[in-house]
Amino acid sequence: MKSVDFLKALGGVVCVVVACSAYAQSSDTAAASGTMSAAPSAKSTKKADRSLGLAVRKALGKSSIDVSSISVRARGGAVTLTGSVPDATQIEKATSVAQGVAGVTSVSNKLSVEQQ
Repeated sequence: MKSVDFLKALGGVVCVVVACSAYAQSSDTAAASGTMSAAPSAKSTKKADRSLGLAVRKALGKSSIDVSSISVRARGGAVTLTGSVPDATQIEKATSVAQGVAGVTSVSNKLSVEQQ
C-alpha cells in the first residue's frame, strides 16, 4: 500500500515539473516571436521598395520626363536612376523630381543622354 501512495506522489511531482517546464518554454517562445515581429519582414520591405520605385517613376512621368528608357530602383529609401534621356536638361530635372517624392532619402543618378 505504501508503494502505491509513493508512486502516486511521485507521479504528481513529475506532472508538476513537466507543466512548469512547458510553461517556461512557451513564455520564451512568445518573447522571442514578439521581438521578431517588431522587425520588418523581407516581404514588407520588398513591397515598400517596389511602391517607392513606382511612386518615383510616376512623379517622373508627371513632370514631362520621358521615362520609356529609365529604370528606377529603390532600396530602403535610396533611389537609383539608370538609363538614358533624350535631353541633358532632363538628367538634373529627374534628380530633383525624385528627391521630392516622399520616402526618398537619397538619389543616385546614373542617367545619360541618348545617342542619336
